[in-house]
Amino acid sequence: MKKAGIVGSGIGGIAAAIRLAVKGYAVTVFEASETFGGKMKQFQLGGYRFDMGPSLFTMPHLVDELFTLADRNPGDYFQYQKLDIITQYFFADNTRLTAYAEPVQFAREVEATFNIPQADVLQYLHKSARIYNATADTFLHKSLHKVKTYLSKDILKTIPVLPDLGLTTTMHKANAQAFQDARFVQLLDRFATYNGSDPYQAPATLNLIPHLEHNLGAYYPTGGIYAIAKSLVQLAEELGVVFKYKEPVKEIVVENNHITGVRTAKALYNSDVVVSNMDIVPTYRKLLPGVTAPEDTLQQPRSSSALIYYWGIRHSFPELHLHNIFFSKNYQEEFRHIFQEKDISLDPTVYVNITSKYSPEDAPEECENWFVMVNVPHNEGQDWDNLIRTTRANVIQKLSAVLGVNLDQLIEAEQIWDPRGIEAQTSSFAGALYGSSSNNKMAAFLRHANFSSSVKGLYFCGGSVHPGGGIPLCLLSAKIVGDLVPAN
Repeated sequence: MKKAGIVGSGIGGIAAAIRLAVKGYAVTVFEASETFGGKMKQFQLGGYRFDMGPSLFTMPHLVDELFTLADRNPGDYFQYQKLDIITQYFFADNTRLTAYAEPVQFAREVEATFNIPQADVLQYLHKSARIYNATADTFLHKSLHKVKTYLSKDILKTIPVLPDLGLTTTMHKANAQAFQDARFVQLLDRFATYNGSDPYQAPATLNLIPHLEHNLGAYYPTGGIYAIAKSLVQLAEELGVVFKYKEPVKEIVVENNHITGVRTAKALYNSDVVVSNMDIVPTYRKLLPGVTAPEDTLQQPRSSSALIYYWGIRHSFPELHLHNIFFSKNYQEEFRHIFQEKDISLDPTVYVNITSKYSPEDAPEECENWFVMVNVPHNEGQDWDNLIRTTRANVIQKLSAVLGVNLDQLIEAEQIWDPRGIEAQTSSFAGALYGSSSNNKMAAFLRHANFSSSVKGLYFCGGSVHPGGGIPLCLLSAKIVGDLVPAN
């Protein structure tokens, strides 16, 4: 039986381990920390439970697929429910919008709030769906670095939508051209943050992202986002995958341009295949000393990062839902601070995720667990301690004014995660959440491939390589690797 080593147990690494085990490999996963999950961990803070990283769950069929591949019933391991309300939006002029999951209901709400015709909203969502359906099989489900991808019949589906891909304009320009109301444009521009990009620079191609929420739907996993990783690790272990925790890989061993194994502080493990789920930059810089690094790829501009305040709130807010957005007054200025000034606007957009709305056990009675996130630049040595203090005060002031409370007095537990901690704890280079940004029209093609062109048996998955970051794309990166690795 051939052996496969997986470096890192983020969601991409776990999924790759399952796919290779199903293909007949003896799989070992090496994890530097004490447990699995990467950014998808959980922790307790007093009487409050928090998901540490990702908070939005779309495309659950990509998780289900891993169970069906292994001839298991997904429902025996993992349950989730579709959200009726995706997001509660709060705008700077005190306008509020409930983003219902059902497209027609959402369009009606937009019309009632912004006086935008329902038909225009539905046409926008239809276009987003059409672009996604025409391009996903080629650009998300397959390697962009294999000739056969472009010889597949799926490429023919992309031809009719080429004029609509928006490669020659930005997300913001396309959205501002489609809609007159600046508030709804801001709502649509927000989807650039789903891969750590700037809507004023990123190509309008990213306007296919709303399709994932507003056509396919958003979901809540029973037990929170952590339950995804937990259920998949259970499946992996049933398939014979071995997880070695607190055993970081020191070197991916290469001989004569072939993978031979991985070396840790404890032992040398022979491997026929190695899949790195580690960020692509430290993979080359730290684990592949004898391999020439693709410098042009590694030096692509980094995505944004996050500053997260985990707050135990001694109060219950019925006007809030699972996902809540409190917009800044000047969105362009906010992104200028992130990507040009490399600091944080004094009026940042604030995202608040409250899992206790669906899992009451995540907080004490009449209390809520708030995951409060601000988009920030990746780490370039900024004075983070000062930025954290200033941003905390600005966030509390903003939320207190909107909600009509003194929020500071309601916080009874607190923990903070900033780009320095994200980098140190997850090996995400510079704390960038999504590897490189998508702030140019060729960004998708500039991401590192899911395989090495110079080392046979070496593969890559996770948010820093093709097709990108976020739960669905990390799962797709593992699927591409599973398709590329030869059957045992």
